[in-house]
Amino acid sequence: MEKQIRYLDEVTIRFAGDSGDGMQLSGSQFSDTSASTGSDVNTFPDYPSEIRAPEGTLYGVSAYQVHFGSKLVKTPGDKIDVLIAMNAASLKVNLPHLKKNGIIIANTSGFTDKYLKLAKYETNPLENGSLDDYDLHTIDINSIVEKELANSGLTPKNIDRTKNIFALGIAYWLFGMPLDYTQKWLEKKFSKKPDVRDANLKVLKLGWDYAENSPDFKVKFRISSAKLEPGIYRNITGNEAVALGMVVASMKAKLPLFLGSYPITPATEILHHISGYKQFGVKHLQAEDEIAGVCSAIGASYGGALAFTSTSGPGLSLKVEAIGLAVILELPLVIVDVQRAGPSTGMPTKTEQADLLMALFGRHGEAPLPVIAANTASDCFQMAFEASRLAIKYMTPVILLTDGYLGQSAEPWKIPKLSELPDISPTFYTKPDYQPYRRDPETLARLWALPGTKGLEHRIGGLEKEDITGIVSQDPLNHQKMVEIRAQKIERVIQDVPDVELMGDEDAELLLIGWGSTYGAIKTAFDKLREDGIKLAYIHLKYLNPMPKNLGAYIHKFPKILIPENNLGQLKFLLQAKYLKEVLGFPKIQGQTFRAYEIESKIKEVLNI
Repeated sequence: MEKQIRYLDEVTIRFAGDSGDGMQLSGSQFSDTSASTGSDVNTFPDYPSEIRAPEGTLYGVSAYQVHFGSKLVKTPGDKIDVLIAMNAASLKVNLPHLKKNGIIIANTSGFTDKYLKLAKYETNPLENGSLDDYDLHTIDINSIVEKELANSGLTPKNIDRTKNIFALGIAYWLFGMPLDYTQKWLEKKFSKKPDVRDANLKVLKLGWDYAENSPDFKVKFRISSAKLEPGIYRNITGNEAVALGMVVASMKAKLPLFLGSYPITPATEILHHISGYKQFGVKHLQAEDEIAGVCSAIGASYGGALAFTSTSGPGLSLKVEAIGLAVILELPLVIVDVQRAGPSTGMPTKTEQADLLMALFGRHGEAPLPVIAANTASDCFQMAFEASRLAIKYMTPVILLTDGYLGQSAEPWKIPKLSELPDISPTFYTKPDYQPYRRDPETLARLWALPGTKGLEHRIGGLEKEDITGIVSQDPLNHQKMVEIRAQKIERVIQDVPDVELMGDEDAELLLIGWGSTYGAIKTAFDKLREDGIKLAYIHLKYLNPMPKNLGAYIHKFPKILIPENNLGQLKFLLQAKYLKEVLGFPKIQGQTFRAYEIESKIKEVLNI
């Protein structure tokens, strides 16, 4: 059957269903296959906070969105081009984000009276004409796979679990993607369960063949390869990039790597990935709680390791006292905070830029430390490396902020050569005249000596220390001196903070400022409006304490400043306090990233256009 072929620059597809329908698996496989064919890719996994939300409910919908194309892709996509809906609830939740004339592939088995009632539909939307503005394809996926696998020997439950693979096969056909990547994955994943392996392989091909032979599918689409700079690429999530960044940092520092951590959504995958690098001498401890995790890392740092701990907002709260200990010990330590929606337990699987103020100020006493933030999933690698470099150079804990979106989304990452990365190895003090609080005159970093080195016995701890000697001291003047020295040391980190780069027009009326994961949406909106002839300027911050030296001049240069944030305005608060200039905030606290069109609309509102 002859099909039409249409060529597109970019597409956004969303796999949606119940939390047990395998949407995360289908989406991640589609994302990896897209990247392997040369497309630029950005993804967004979106799933309920409950481990297994009630089946068929609106709040139980799990989805995975993939934005891929032949041009550079900076966001997981705004409006959806293709929606694969496994039940009524997944259609209802996602339909408002689907483009008019967009494609809907609906599994009719998920639109029975039971599922329609749970989704609060009075009539079946697949039959009542409400979807006439869309390209609707209705398929009874459950019945098709049940018939195909009737003699497979699998239980009905295991047969039902293959329906997501059938849908994935249709998606691969729709965009002319090969099946081999997923076939190899299935063969490896189920190598010890040949009946499950063979069933999924059969259903994957069945989905492809169904679309190829169905008269209902008249058009297939093609996306050209993206024009990326030459190099070797792989698809990577932010959490995996953090783990790799820390492993590479330990190699360039010539130090053993240690992770002390406690599992917490959405940071747990860092622990998972680190456990796979034992061949590089990496050690990790899945501690009994958050406090044990950070304290074990402090101990490892004292022993001469590059140490880090990973967590999310609630865990960072629990680590606060121990982070203060690391500040007064003046030991290198990287704290990775994969932020999520709060307060308290909040919405564990939903993203938010919730912890900026806590990262800067959330400790008792005067306990300043550097705070930096990654802006893309792949940038998590570079910023993990940078956090390690700063921690070693200045003998201080450093907080690296990512978030649930960055940590669990994926994009192509150009693998750097180790030779391109700087040597960040420390010089351990070995002379017998060692005193623990003697300092480097340039950085004010204290000297680092390995415990157990003969003649270099010393004591450090949580009580205030005498300058130079490290003897416990209750002297008021010495305490003020030590507090001031520690603060001055962090201020000197500005020597390593690059100047901000101003993008856009020097004579614009409006300056956009962002930090962290808002980068993709802001940059997409910024580029679109400038193409339309609107003058704009844009700065994206990755160094939040200390801030770049030239930032203040730009803030005072532009008449209006707008800061989109996934919080109530934490960076807005900081900049107003520091530079004494009113700025405009644009908060979004919905557990989801900004869409570029939302920022476009806000910019036009501010500029009255």
